[in-house]
Amino acid sequence: MQEKSCFGMFIKYASLNVLGMIALSCYILADTFFVSKALGANGLTALNLAIPVYSFINGSGLMIGMGGGTKYSIFKSQKNKDRADQIFTNGAAMTAMMAGIFFLLGLFAAGPLIRLLGADDTVYEMGKTYLRVILMFAPMFMTNNLLLCFIRNDGAPQLSMTAMIVGSLSNVVLDYVFMFPLNMGIFGAAFATGLAPVISIGILSSYLLRKRNQFHLKKCRILPNLILGIFSSGLPSLVTEVSSGIVMIVFNMIILGLAGNTGVAAYGVIANLSLVVISIYTGISQGIQPLMSSYYGSGNRKNISSTLRYAMCAVVLVSALIYLAIFFGADTIASVFNSEQNQALQSIAQTGLRIYFTGCVFAGFNIVLSVYFTSTDNPLPAHIISLLRGFIFIIPMAFFLSALGELLGVWAAFPVTEFLVCLTGLGLFLKQSGARHRSGSFQDRL
Repeated sequence: MQEKSCFGMFIKYASLNVLGMIALSCYILADTFFVSKALGANGLTALNLAIPVYSFINGSGLMIGMGGGTKYSIFKSQKNKDRADQIFTNGAAMTAMMAGIFFLLGLFAAGPLIRLLGADDTVYEMGKTYLRVILMFAPMFMTNNLLLCFIRNDGAPQLSMTAMIVGSLSNVVLDYVFMFPLNMGIFGAAFATGLAPVISIGILSSYLLRKRNQFHLKKCRILPNLILGIFSSGLPSLVTEVSSGIVMIVFNMIILGLAGNTGVAAYGVIANLSLVVISIYTGISQGIQPLMSSYYGSGNRKNISSTLRYAMCAVVLVSALIYLAIFFGADTIASVFNSEQNQALQSIAQTGLRIYFTGCVFAGFNIVLSVYFTSTDNPLPAHIISLLRGFIFIIPMAFFLSALGELLGVWAAFPVTEFLVCLTGLGLFLKQSGARHRSGSFQDRL
């Protein structure tokens, strides 16, 4: 009966968060589609150069939200309300400080930043405009992520999903309205994306206004140990998000040298589809996080193991379906974002799609395993996994394989990296499992 209940909770939380994350990822996918239709390859290139910054903003919000939410859920399951409220208060303070920095960067440094990311004169103005708007909406993006994570950990995953879906659908509608009837160009795309979290926050606010929340702002000091705990638990989430941005920056630079702006535009198709695919795995991992943290807080080892097993099975099934769809639909996918019918762009994108996404299943394993470690209050292995896949392996692999096989090597860098990290993660998991078996109880670490 307990096993059945555990499976039911997994289905509920994971499915809701997968739906929400897919919708959330449509922020950028909608921009990509409408920008390609309205502004062609140059617009797509400008968008692709600016997206890494969006990933960093989103990742920073997730770091605080997931890190704070994990700690909150553990303290909540242990009936430590005072500590739980302190976690939320310190998380809100972190959000305000980091969002303020992003806002100021947008106000004063959007131009130099887009140059640093590789924009030439043909795409500079469009890239600067998009980047400035996204940075100035950073407080909204980050506040939205904070509330989504805490409300999910407070036992209301349906509301989190609703907010994400409505916000994302609003973005799609506003993208079209701003870019076509109103002819607002790339500013319209960025403005629509910035308004989406505002709408999501409006929906989430109902939870607070009706006083259903068990977390509250509390008059207390900003405590370094709590900030460090939030940062440590949330860092893998930041790295997971930021790594996609880092990979995009490195790949953009390499591809610019190999195939120019056309190559970068083709990679934009792959990168933006990757955001959607990764969002599915992120949704699974965010779905299991409140469950695992709660099980960990109460010392329920059996349900932790069961939930992890369900998540890994879901990753395998989803990955198989995704790759089959991409392999057989590569031509169609590429043409959707190729409004100018550029044959070079079409050919590069098709080949890239089929090679790049062979790494899907390994990426899914790595994301889920990373969240498993942080949810059970063991962030070090999660840090290792995240840093390996986000920086340490992927960057040298991209340069090395591109030197051997040019564009084919660039596409192969992602699956090779994720496979090697997956082997490392499996080793860390087996090591931890052995240590916990010898210790006898999760409670020994509480």
